[in-house]
Amino acid sequence: MAKDRKKIEFKGIEELPPMAMSLKSMAANETGSWRNIRPVINYDKCINCMICWKFCPDAAVDIINEEPVINLTFCKGCAICAEECPTDAIDMVKEGR
Repeated sequence: MAKDRKKIEFKGIEELPPMAMSLKSMAANETGSWRNIRPVINYDKCINCMICWKFCPDAAVDIINEEPVINLTFCKGCAICAEECPTDAIDMVKEGR
């Protein structure tokens, strides 16, 4: 086990958290190669409302030059950004593997 990681042990099912948990912030949890769809922003339709940034559970939307930019290093492909976008400016596309 890596030196900076701490093993979490639970005595029983009653102690399990109600959802997955991480020992680090989402900014330290890279996606890896398992994502099968990814968001692509159509900037012609984007109104820079930053709702995608607000709702992203993995902090994978960066704001660069006042525009949202998907950081694919951390994006898990959950499509919440696309679902919440009020102008349908985010398309979910298959990863090209």
